[in-house]
Amino acid sequence: MSASASTEDRISRPHTAELRPDEFLRSLYQCHGSALLQFAARRLGGDWHRAEDVLQEVAIRAWHHAGELDPTADSVRPWLFTVLRNLVIDGHRARQARPPEAGDPELAHLPVSDGVDHLLTSQVLIEAMRDLRPPQREVLLHVHYLGRSVNQTARVLGVPPGTVKSRTHYAARALRAALHSRGLHAGSQDRAAG
Repeated sequence: MSASASTEDRISRPHTAELRPDEFLRSLYQCHGSALLQFAARRLGGDWHRAEDVLQEVAIRAWHHAGELDPTADSVRPWLFTVLRNLVIDGHRARQARPPEAGDPELAHLPVSDGVDHLLTSQVLIEAMRDLRPPQREVLLHVHYLGRSVNQTARVLGVPPGTVKSRTHYAARALRAALHSRGLHAGSQDRAAG
């Protein structure tokens, strides 16, 4: 711009070189910001966020030439618009040069376990276990939670193995009914995942 700037522009702005960076940028935005932002948004198809980014880059480049530019003069607008236009074109070319980013659409919808489902299911199971009679709850705890065999459970509880089998059968049936009444159905997690 310095070669094309008229002598009159340089003379009319003796204070510009003395402006602090924040004053220079504030003046630039006040005088030209709105017009530059609208122009950038039009060139970028209405993308105001990118337009603001481009406007910031224009302001930085103008600030680098603060000694040559008067941020309040109308004569600086062609330079600003040219810089803005070139930045938009450069950005477009850069996006065209690299391959488009494509993700696997199936990966975007994969469920991620956060532990909440497990916690809620555990809470429902605990509540359902409270509905069982104490001997049924006890046999389920030994056989399923502690992983004991029927014979081991029979020895610990002091009952015959046949009683353990019978209690386990009726306890599992009662637990299934208690879970069903709470809206938790056997295999519902498999159906929800599929």
